[in-house]
This record gives sequence, C-alpha cells and structure tokens, in this order.
Amino acid sequence: MAMFAENMGVKVIRANAEDKFLGRLAGVADPEEKRKIIGRTFIEVFDEEATKLQDVKFLAQGTIYPDVIESAGAKTGKAHVIKSHHNVGGLPEDMQFELVEPLRELFKDEVRKIGLELGLPYDMVYRHPFPGPGLGVRI
Repeated sequence: MAMFAENMGVKVIRANAEDKFLGRLAGVADPEEKRKIIGRTFIEVFDEEATKLQDVKFLAQGTIYPDVIESAGAKTGKAHVIKSHHNVGGLPEDMQFELVEPLRELFKDEVRKIGLELGLPYDMVYRHPFPGPGLGVRI
C-alpha cells in the first residue's frame, strides 16, 4: 500500500478489519470457501469505508484478464471455476459508485509494458504479485 501511495500520488486509506476477516475464516479449511468469505468481507468493509468519505464516485480495480478467465465458470456455468477472485463479479448491485477496470482485458505482461510506458518505477511494475485474499487462504 505504501508503494502505491508513494508512486501514484493518491491518498490510501487502510481499514483495520483484521478481526472481522479472521473471525469469519475461523474453522474454515476449504480454500475456495475462504476466497468467497474474503471476497464478501472485502466488499462489506470497502462499502463501510466508502460511505465515510464524501463524493466517492468510482471504484478502480486492477482486475486483469486471467482473473476473469479463472472465475468465469461461476458466471457462465460453461467452465469449471479455477478459483474465484474477489474482484470479479462480487459487487453488490446497490453500490453507489461506478466500477472502473481499465486492465480487465489485458494479460500481466501487457500491464507491465503499459506501466513502464507510463513511467512507473521498475520495482513497482515487476514486484511479486500479492494475492487479493492475502494470506488468508493459506492459514
């Protein structure tokens, strides 16, 4: 989060929701079920935090095409879900802002090329990706 704030010039707000996440994951062993719990809780916490702010119009996400492919079966029913992603298809209908996903149809190598073209630091563009559900799926 610090790297994003420093390099993008935006204010990053961190919500301390550790107890909420860990409480809901207690006793759950199945990784896919954990992903779903984390996704629902993420949206709930985001919604709570967004309502504290004035004039929130957009939610920008870094969804990339592999996220969409891996989650496709849940939406289409035509493929097996490889794994669900908290940032694919999990937003409530009544959210009061517009979803912006400029990278949704791009693969990681394409996103990295764009990042470098935009002048983002190499270390930011090529940092090891951290999973959306954090380490929660692995505990």
